[in-house]
Amino acid sequence: MERILIVEDDRLLNKTLAYNFTAGGYDVTSAVNAAQALSLLAGTPYDLVLLDVNLPDGNGFDLCRQFLPQRPDTMVIFLTANDAECDQLRGYAAGAVDYVTKPFSVEALQQKVGAMFAVLARHRPVREVYDDGRLFLDFAKQMAMFNGCSLTLSAMEFKMLNLFCENAGVVLTRRQLLERLWDVDERYVEEHTLTTFISRLRGKLEADGDRYIKTVYGMGYQWTGGRMK
Repeated sequence: MERILIVEDDRLLNKTLAYNFTAGGYDVTSAVNAAQALSLLAGTPYDLVLLDVNLPDGNGFDLCRQFLPQRPDTMVIFLTANDAECDQLRGYAAGAVDYVTKPFSVEALQQKVGAMFAVLARHRPVREVYDDGRLFLDFAKQMAMFNGCSLTLSAMEFKMLNLFCENAGVVLTRRQLLERLWDVDERYVEEHTLTTFISRLRGKLEADGDRYIKTVYGMGYQWTGGRMK
């Protein structure tokens, strides 16, 4: 699940974008000024920042130049009413991948973002290994080890762990897990099946007191380990 940070001081537009991108399946966070955005960027890696140029406490060009060296894999799309060519060139010079002028179609922006992520997915090196020094998972070879000992996992358990590792730190709802793990193969299951799989995984991974899967009551589950390497 790609993570998007929306930095826009127009609160109505901010909420509109957040609503639509969340509905589109993205993990969305919002900020209304540069200071708030920098604080968020310092703690969380985002795949994309939708960045307004004119912010109440600075401008997007300076903000982009400030955080991008520390987050070189983050894409930036500027959102602005400034449509002069010189401003667009400043945006690209600051490191943005695109420059969208207001007013714009939210649906068109969604399509643009979706296309960009699709291209990246085709060219991104496959990350199929998780290793935190205790738990080792090789998803390509379907091999697992814990504290140096072989760990037996079923194909569905590997699939579930792969989904968790790809979305480390993100709360996945029970519905999202059911749809991603079973519905895609038209194998519809009841929620207690998911609970059973989570319980089995915890029994294998957390027997020594380690905590990898956090229950977020009323929502779903969160992988508290790191991302795949």
